[in-house]
Amino acid sequence: MIDRREILEAASAFSLQPGVVEKDYVLGWLLAGIYAHPELVDSWVFKGGTCLKKCFFETYRFSEDLDFTLREEAHLEDGFLRRVLGEVIAWVADQSGLVMPADQLGFDIYANPRGRLSCQGKVGYRGPVSPTSSAGGWPKIKLDLTGDERLVLPTTRREVFHPYTDRPEAGLWINSYSYEEAFGEKIRALGERTRPRDLYDVVNLFRHGDTRPSASVLLNVLEQKCEYKGIDVPTLEALEPHRAHLEATWDSMLGHQLPALPSVADFWAALPEFFTWLRGEAEAPERVRIDPGAGEVTIRSRTLPMAIPYRSRAPLEIIRYAAANHLCVDLTYDGSVRRIEPYSLRQTAEGNFVLHSVRSDTGEHRSYRVDRMQGASVASQSFMPRYLVELSSEGPLPIAASTARASVTRANSFGGRAAPRRAPVHSGGPTYVYRCTVCGKTFDRKTMDGTLNPHKNRQGYPCYGSYGVYVRTKH
Repeated sequence: MIDRREILEAASAFSLQPGVVEKDYVLGWLLAGIYAHPELVDSWVFKGGTCLKKCFFETYRFSEDLDFTLREEAHLEDGFLRRVLGEVIAWVADQSGLVMPADQLGFDIYANPRGRLSCQGKVGYRGPVSPTSSAGGWPKIKLDLTGDERLVLPTTRREVFHPYTDRPEAGLWINSYSYEEAFGEKIRALGERTRPRDLYDVVNLFRHGDTRPSASVLLNVLEQKCEYKGIDVPTLEALEPHRAHLEATWDSMLGHQLPALPSVADFWAALPEFFTWLRGEAEAPERVRIDPGAGEVTIRSRTLPMAIPYRSRAPLEIIRYAAANHLCVDLTYDGSVRRIEPYSLRQTAEGNFVLHSVRSDTGEHRSYRVDRMQGASVASQSFMPRYLVELSSEGPLPIAASTARASVTRANSFGGRAAPRRAPVHSGGPTYVYRCTVCGKTFDRKTMDGTLNPHKNRQGYPCYGSYGVYVRTKH
């Protein structure tokens, strides 16, 4: 288990409560334990806002619970859940040092309005900053389990974002919704319950233009999910009556999950463009990359390169969060503060790391050496991007299958699970075409999985783009 100082430093860097960061740390290990269990690895499919944070975008809101769709509804039985999750938390305790006692497991199994089973579970833990006495209570992770969902697309193995020093060499993994399905589920949730986090999630995903899926694919996923739930496909007009409640609860429901809370008005204002794009009535705006310097390479990985000085990492994480949320940054640089719109992190031919941005007061393009940054804070001022925002990554870096398989097998007390390996493309059935969001090269896939390994671009140079956006289906 990591020490208390690591949690406190991360909390300070992100302006969050230590307990929020500690829970994020525990979530990673609990997901790893579920993936390691042979009875759960294929049956429990990770979804929801925490899935987006832990599997797709690290610059996302922190979350507090784990949502799963269960392929086998028979798993929603108290005795089964106590046994398998008791084994999971024992594995987690052995691998991480976290304290997760079996008597802190709890399950409330109930029938939903359609008469199908669902479960609200709780897992208690003690971590690096949790109270050590029973008087302080046990922090809890909430589990939301249901067998009453329609899985539209194939699931995908994703690496869990775990930016802590005890991350295993082979990483932590989970079986999750595909990106397109997770996005579609969020739109359905926005229409069905209209909570602040749903509005935040839908607009945030739409703003990731370089990973935005095909509108037709997304709409098809949404229509099938709404049909299964017996609800209408969401529209802006249907959401309008809920606007006042969204505005009233925006701060209380989201403020503790984010380093700086964006304006609800900015997010609501993005909905007309989103729904117009989703219905296929207009293309989403395409923004060009900010002009690179000669020989510069864009940095898009979830984990910052080790060559970046340690003292510069916290400001960069703040900057990446601000960029993903279209918020300006007050950058302290060479002894003075300037307000900027952040766009891209690159490495020069000389080996320096530079941040490309625009001065918010003059609109002028400026670049800043990362090693000369002295601090950064998120401003309340939002911006409409003039260029493609390239500071949030497309997904976890892939790990060589042979390395991951060996490491996971050694660590796995359930008998060993190989890290995911993409199946070779065979003839027969549809082929899904994905385009690398960095170099533009296309790849054929037999499953709807846009994860890419390091490859060469069309000019033969190495490209480390790790995610492809869906383009079309070939039959």
